Amino acid sequence: MEGLANLLQKGRGVLTTGHTTRPAPATATGGGRVHFWAHGRAYWHPGRSDGTVTPMSSTLTDPRTDRAFFGHPRGLANLFGLEMWERFSFYGMQASLTLYLYYETTGANPGLGLPKATATSLIGAYGGLVYVSTIVGCWIADRVLGAERTLFASALLVMIGHLALAVLPGFAGLGVGLACVALGSGGVKGNASTVVGTLYSEHDERRDAGFSLFYMGINLGALIGPLLTGLTRTTLGFHYAFGVAALGMAAGLIQYTIGRRNLGAEAKTVPDPLPRSRWTTAAGAAGVVVTMAILLVLTGVITTANLANVVALVCGVAAVAYFAVILLSPKITMVERSRVVSFIPLFITNAVFWSLYQQQFTVVEIYGNARTDRNLFSWEIPTEWVTSFNPIFIILLAPAFALLWVKLGARQPSTPIKFALGTIVMGLAFLLFLPWASGVGPTTPLLALAAILLVFTIAELLISPVGLSLATKISPRAFRSQTMALLFLSVALGTAMSGSLAGYYSSQHEAPYFGILGVTAIAAGLIVLGLSPMIRRLMAGVQ
Repeated sequence: MEGLANLLQKGRGVLTTGHTTRPAPATATGGGRVHFWAHGRAYWHPGRSDGTVTPMSSTLTDPRTDRAFFGHPRGLANLFGLEMWERFSFYGMQASLTLYLYYETTGANPGLGLPKATATSLIGAYGGLVYVSTIVGCWIADRVLGAERTLFASALLVMIGHLALAVLPGFAGLGVGLACVALGSGGVKGNASTVVGTLYSEHDERRDAGFSLFYMGINLGALIGPLLTGLTRTTLGFHYAFGVAALGMAAGLIQYTIGRRNLGAEAKTVPDPLPRSRWTTAAGAAGVVVTMAILLVLTGVITTANLANVVALVCGVAAVAYFAVILLSPKITMVERSRVVSFIPLFITNAVFWSLYQQQFTVVEIYGNARTDRNLFSWEIPTEWVTSFNPIFIILLAPAFALLWVKLGARQPSTPIKFALGTIVMGLAFLLFLPWASGVGPTTPLLALAAILLVFTIAELLISPVGLSLATKISPRAFRSQTMALLFLSVALGTAMSGSLAGYYSSQHEAPYFGILGVTAIAAGLIVLGLSPMIRRLMAGVQ
């Protein structure tokens, strides 16, 4: 057993029990403990001199062989719940946020009174910053805390942000609340998907189906959140609506805490620990970045009018730098490097997709408020409810897509083909606005807008859950969470671009707006379609 302890401390994870010797994944978690899975049981080595290895629990099972949740690991149910409540709070708050920014400061339901163009730009910039913060959250996961611990801390920060929006008045609550929600949501986004990835082996055919089910949980929260916050906003006011979002996040944290043990030891690992001697340097660098951002705002270099453009520029520069860091790292293999290269054209395509899709919360919400007849059985539905059409369709269609990929198995379209089709369908969705373009007043039927958002949904299901799965499959081990951050960085770029593009929208120029953007997205999808054979070769066996 002394030899076993030495091997475990070196991370090789070879288990010797009686007559059997077999490899088992071992992970150091600090404090001298080494966790690993063997024969469906979790073990730990406490760093004793006698090298004793003790079972952690006789009831724990290896998540990768667990099929207790509809054929998937039971940890997927736990992550499903956390992400559902986090999206409940996030989208519930965001559905009311646009209205809160541009509603007049007087009246029964006062807002902040900003111009609509400024409000949409801020929404795009804020959405971009949410995804940019995935870099911070995923770096902390890979270098300091591990994905699972970072996920828990980030969810707690999200709840604090919603409480600030609910309790603090005016721009103070807006600043503190959105800062906490942006940072917290970034940590939740990248690391929740990373932890889902640890539940499956690399070639497990359940992986895409598992991510589709996980994605359904996201959209269940996205459906219920705007419905409840919309009703609360129309009856009690904006701050009560933000309070409902905080309660939802609290519910998610409670259920997650109860089921954390189902996630296994792999989710708690720190793949590339940062030496403690460098913690002060890292904290100092973070402080410099924050100080510079504050100075740029105070000196007027960054304003509400150009914030979306600034975020888009930062995202573009950060993406180039991030790809360079990963590709030039000596910690990755040639196969891992080839897979990261294959992601570059998909990164660009993903950004194009999200630059259109994220306009649901800017242009489409304004369109639903001013250009859509929202009367339903002689009752005008709250504007926020328009944002719930998409998650309704996701909930209905996600199981069908998950079943489709499982049934097709090896015959399903490759990942590049799915990316191309998703972007093309997204472009077609924008072209569907053209029959009602440049009208005056609420002339678009509610059913027509719902049909357009159905096409949004089909496009999303072709690209978004597939992208989450792709990031876990192509990620180098040393950059496991940070590869997921790269995916979300492409979403950040697209989201910031959506805020910039929204500034060009007006009801008088709807036809060129929707037409040009729709055709551009279709062209981008066709290019990826042509490049798909080359991309598949670079993916080196990952399809």
